[in-house]
Amino acid sequence: MSPEKIEALPSFRTSLLFSETEKVVLEYADAMTQTPVEVVDSLFARLREKFSDVQLVELTATLAWENYRARFDHALGVESEGFTQGGYCALPVHSGSHA
Repeated sequence: MSPEKIEALPSFRTSLLFSETEKVVLEYADAMTQTPVEVVDSLFARLREKFSDVQLVELTATLAWENYRARFDHALGVESEGFTQGGYCALPVHSGSHA
């Protein structure tokens, strides 16, 4: 992913840098990351327009694994080992609806 796309992640919904497929996947990733997880039927219907059942299972498993790994590492205080020296991780933008 380009540095420009990483910088645009907080505004992916309105960014011209992301394709419609990328936007729906990022929206799904956001929904799966919320606590509690809430994937509305309309979002899943949009995913079904772009992906087969097999692809949806793989995408969902990948997102779930990354959520698991991030929460596991955070709970145990596991930090970066510096493999991406010079890079950065875009911080999520929190809406006022979640505390």
